[in-house]
Amino acid sequence: MKHLRTGVIGLGRMGQHHCRIYASQKESHFAGVCDSNQQIAKDFSARYDVPHFHNLDDLLDRVDAVSIATPTPTHFDIAMRCLERNIHILIEKPITETVEDAEQLIQFANRTPALVQIGHIERFNPTYVELKKVLEDAKVIAINFQRLSPYRVSNKDVDVALDLMVHDLDLSNDLTGRDPDSIKANGVISFSSSLDHVVAQLYYLHGPLITLTASRVTEHKIRSAEVTTEDSFVEADFMNKSIAIHRCSTGEYQGKNAHGVSYRQESLIERILVPNVEPLADEIKSFLECILHHSQPRVSMLDGLKALRLARHICTLVNEENLQMVVKPEFSLL
Repeated sequence: MKHLRTGVIGLGRMGQHHCRIYASQKESHFAGVCDSNQQIAKDFSARYDVPHFHNLDDLLDRVDAVSIATPTPTHFDIAMRCLERNIHILIEKPITETVEDAEQLIQFANRTPALVQIGHIERFNPTYVELKKVLEDAKVIAINFQRLSPYRVSNKDVDVALDLMVHDLDLSNDLTGRDPDSIKANGVISFSSSLDHVVAQLYYLHGPLITLTASRVTEHKIRSAEVTTEDSFVEADFMNKSIAIHRCSTGEYQGKNAHGVSYRQESLIERILVPNVEPLADEIKSFLECILHHSQPRVSMLDGLKALRLARHICTLVNEENLQMVVKPEFSLL
């Protein structure tokens, strides 16, 4: 099997995981890293026994494919430099900071032989893969996505719609295969200078109704989807990799006892076996295989653009009409 010379640009939290996986993939010859922080670059150079570079062009001279895991505002410029050299790229979501940059990037990429995949990692989450199978023949009425995180561990280089909600917007696009007919959104700025908590509703003619909540000010990390169908209620936990399907539910209040009136609910619960697969490893493996076999990536640049457009539209709706400001409470986040 041919080996691709691979590299990682940006050694933040996600970039560090990309390094670990490239170093272990049989299709990959891990060839180097690049980061503006030289100490971090040296540390990972030593850990994986690969060269580190401060100058991006020096890394690009040595690779066939790279992951771009830098802050979102830098995605466009770095991706363009890679494409100018026909280097294959996996760009961490969102594709770029602005819709205009994404459109320009797509136009340029279409004139090169390079493959570009967008890092919407939940498409490779085995829970989502199994959830799609469960919903194949179901009449879906409503979906409720929740993506919540504590502030202290959240990304702050873009607002929460671009950082967190964009994942579920991509899943919404993938599940429905169409654009929503109308969108409503509300948001809150509490700790930062941009949106920290956003709730959006996507309405589709003839269904489903999709509600999305994204927050970086919630003291409990949640990644979930709840789906209401004509004959079931489906709970999917993307973090704990579990799916439960509730059917034939009944409930009734029972007579008084020592503790007062009690309520009893019964239902048939089917639990779906979800493979224990690391989504990022699957994502990078798919990226490398698409390059080697000249096939199309599961998450294309157009997919990334569609999710970005929705996220940007939601930000505009919130900032123009439904933005709330919350005075910061006096307590330490440390």
